[in-house]
Amino acid sequence: MSLHDDDVVGKAYDARLMRRLLEYLRPYSAPAALALAAIIANSMLQLAQPYLMKVAIDRYIPAGDLSGVNRIALWYVLILLTGFCLEFTQTWLLQNTGQRIMFDMRMQIYRHLQRLDLRFYDRNPVGRLMTRVTTDVDVINDLFTSGVVSVFGDVFTLAGIMIVMLTMNWKLALVAFAVLPLIVVVTQWFRRNVRESYRTVRRLIARINAYLQEHITGMPTVQLFRREARAFERFEAINQEHRVANVESIFYYAVFYPAIEIVGALAAALTIWYGGRSVLAGTLTLGSLVAFLLYSQRFFRPISDMSEKFNILQAAMASSERIFKLLDEPVSIESPAGTAKPSRRSATSEGTEREGGHIVFDHVWFAYNPTEAGEPDYVLRDVSFEVKPGERVGIVGATGAGKSTLINLLLRFYDVTRGRILVDGVDVREMDLAALRSLFSLVLQDVHLFTGTIAENIRLGAAEITDDRVRAAATAVHADAFVSRLPGAYAAPVAERGATLSVGQKQLLSFARALAFDPRILVLDEATSSVDTETEILIRDALHVLMSGRTTIAIAHRLSTIQDMDKILVLHKARLREMGTHQELLALRGLYYKLYQLQYKDQEGKDTKEAKDTKELTKELTKELLGSQNLP
Repeated sequence: MSLHDDDVVGKAYDARLMRRLLEYLRPYSAPAALALAAIIANSMLQLAQPYLMKVAIDRYIPAGDLSGVNRIALWYVLILLTGFCLEFTQTWLLQNTGQRIMFDMRMQIYRHLQRLDLRFYDRNPVGRLMTRVTTDVDVINDLFTSGVVSVFGDVFTLAGIMIVMLTMNWKLALVAFAVLPLIVVVTQWFRRNVRESYRTVRRLIARINAYLQEHITGMPTVQLFRREARAFERFEAINQEHRVANVESIFYYAVFYPAIEIVGALAAALTIWYGGRSVLAGTLTLGSLVAFLLYSQRFFRPISDMSEKFNILQAAMASSERIFKLLDEPVSIESPAGTAKPSRRSATSEGTEREGGHIVFDHVWFAYNPTEAGEPDYVLRDVSFEVKPGERVGIVGATGAGKSTLINLLLRFYDVTRGRILVDGVDVREMDLAALRSLFSLVLQDVHLFTGTIAENIRLGAAEITDDRVRAAATAVHADAFVSRLPGAYAAPVAERGATLSVGQKQLLSFARALAFDPRILVLDEATSSVDTETEILIRDALHVLMSGRTTIAIAHRLSTIQDMDKILVLHKARLREMGTHQELLALRGLYYKLYQLQYKDQEGKDTKEAKDTKELTKELTKELLGSQNLP
């Protein structure tokens, strides 16, 4: 898929796409067949009504046969009642089938979206993907409820009317059919113009969805930088384009339907002119003329209906083209056949067994766009290091050095371009994805909370995590203190993206979530940034609980958060430049030393009175905070 796939205009009718669409109808072939039978039966009844009028006028009314007229009236009422039942049956069956197909298609799309890798989402706006799942699927529903089956009723009605009219009086029938060339011209004009207009409307709908999703999500930034007027002008322009495209399509409809009515009226006038002369000449009965007029009215109704169904077909072709392009997007990261599962325990260098969590990066190279012409822009170059089970490793480096990329590769959100990554002796590309990711808990700087309750955001649907385990995890990371004050406590509702919670509270909930899942490996990505000092103290204490007995990888900009790590990796310009403990790296006087100087240049080599006062104040604040919450 591309960012502009909505601009592509495909075929008016694509048999390949239609075959794929009909596959969704296959599981519901029985109700569809029953609906088709009801449609055909109803069409036959519609053919009988004008003929009953002919019989009544020609046979019973001139003879004064009241009982015959009564019989005709009774048959007419029975036909209407039967037609009502058949219409209800086919409408119910088709609408129900359409809803089921729409449900199946949305589930298939969403299942596929969950399997696609992050590289796909990097290049596809969320708003357009939402359009695929919502609006485009609605259009496919229209095809099945109003098009693909019911069109047979229109075809049958047209064929039946033509046969009956030619049988009754072929000359008069040809007079009535004389306007068909006009119908063809008007219909072709309508189809050609409406098709292009409709595609424009669909493209602009997708653009509106993408724009709204992006700017509503980024509303704080819009308001902060006072971009409301500019954003409004841009949205007004897109919305204006959409309105103009819709008005243009309305124009074509406004011309087409009255034109069909005029052509139908012209056919009726020709029928009266020629048929009236035949009646006066005695070569045609009055009942036959009335029947012809009724048949001609019914003849042009399915033509206009079929033109509308052609528009539905065009819409379905455009929408199905985009849906199938999404469904055909290859899943580049998936579990291979015969996947290996990591062992629960691994051996240390001393030969003793410890809990798993052994990580090895072996000459890893990675580029986000490896297929570009020329030399790829590698964000990691020949990176090799080892994290032993239970070891705590910090990763530092300038923005863009490749720190977060290491995490993305480790969790296999992306695959390495060259080299390999081992977890407990198994290449991550050979492991079952679910098994691999179940080893990790990831705590990000920007915590994502879902609409629901506090407990649901900690548990995330894992049935094995009991309420007691949720509460224990929250207590261990100091989240219970603020949760217990919320109305409903763990049943308290969480707004979209956790809008009603502070940054620190969301961060503590993310720690509780990580602990509740009891991971073998803990990954922290700037987990203590963007919070106040008091919350940071609680978070640091929670981190000690989280990291206990687990392999930990922590990305940090503030060196104070990783100084006590067992090992620190320094990335610079896509390469691993330095590795060691805090003191060892300072002794090297290299990149890490320069980073340390930049952050602590005012305190290097001396311990001023202000620094001492700060340390004492931090200690007192820690005791006060932890003591006030009855924490260990």
